[in-house]
Amino acid sequence: MESVYIVSDNILSPIGLTTKENFDQLKNRVSGIKEHHDNAFADQPFFASFFPDKSFVNADKNKYTFFEQLLIASISDALGSGGINPADKKTIVIISSTKGNISLLETEPNTWELQKRIALPFSARLVADYFGFTNDPIVVSNACISGIVAILTGMRLIQSGLYENAVIAGADVITKFILSGFQAFNAISPVPCKPFDINREGITLGEGAATIILSAKPKNNENIKVMGGAVSNDANHISAPSRSGEELNFAIKKAINEAGLSSKDIDFISAHGTATIYNDEMEAKAITLANLENVPVNSLKGYYGHTLGAAGLIESIISIQSLRENLLIPTLGFEETGTSIPLNINHSLLTGDFKNCIKTASGFGGCNAAVVFGKC
Repeated sequence: MESVYIVSDNILSPIGLTTKENFDQLKNRVSGIKEHHDNAFADQPFFASFFPDKSFVNADKNKYTFFEQLLIASISDALGSGGINPADKKTIVIISSTKGNISLLETEPNTWELQKRIALPFSARLVADYFGFTNDPIVVSNACISGIVAILTGMRLIQSGLYENAVIAGADVITKFILSGFQAFNAISPVPCKPFDINREGITLGEGAATIILSAKPKNNENIKVMGGAVSNDANHISAPSRSGEELNFAIKKAINEAGLSSKDIDFISAHGTATIYNDEMEAKAITLANLENVPVNSLKGYYGHTLGAAGLIESIISIQSLRENLLIPTLGFEETGTSIPLNINHSLLTGDFKNCIKTASGFGGCNAAVVFGKC
């Protein structure tokens, strides 16, 4: 089967505008999560990771929404070092998001024109046309596993021979509509989130964007491969995850098997780690069922919050950078195990000879995903 390489990437977040800036901040335990007092979002103070200003976006603000500007800015940086021609017929662009421009419903009359404007394919087409992509863009919107599913879609399109390159970008912005929805679930933590910790109280939301460029052709001798991946579904509940972890375990094992590896070959796990009671418990069970309970695990939600459609991409890129630098980022907010089955939660900078890792995600509707990255 054709090898698929990561040839370029970008993370655009409140703590950095490039992958390097973000990774350097994480090494210093810098978080984008702050307390906010803004009645435009909520009547009470809340914690979230927001962009402090929007001066870094250069696209036409009259034509593109902030969501679309984030995608354009992230793709621009990744293309700048990727050596990929968007106009090449062998290049596909894939857009990942859970909410897109849904926030326009807060400020605009609900007309047919507005419904067209908030549709994700409309935004994807605008972004694709900005760069001159020849092929129609693909949209992936599958709750919180969207970013990983987009990576796996790009991988399989390249392996099929339909394309040689895939530009995969994801973004989401936080609005009153989104925040109030999670508040209605009583899911928002009153303090910065604490993944896998006994004192965790829920999620913290965040906004961001990220881009990964995949190619059938390696860029240099230090490239990372997308080794394999899988998705599954609990078929259990519209919002609550499986209580057994068997379904995420299925995706993890299938991803490792597709990569031609065994559980002993996985050097670390980048977990979804939302800091909700049920998600962390389910992941702990799934990871144990996959015989990975002794493998170092981290969650990046304490730095970025939950960035929804961008989360799988942002956290995958940090995992890839960890492979490159042989350095695993600690889980910010974790102090004491809060799951019935203890995991090897990484809570300090960890060095090692890392060759392979797995990134997991789960989301509303019972969806699960896993992707394996490895050094060439």
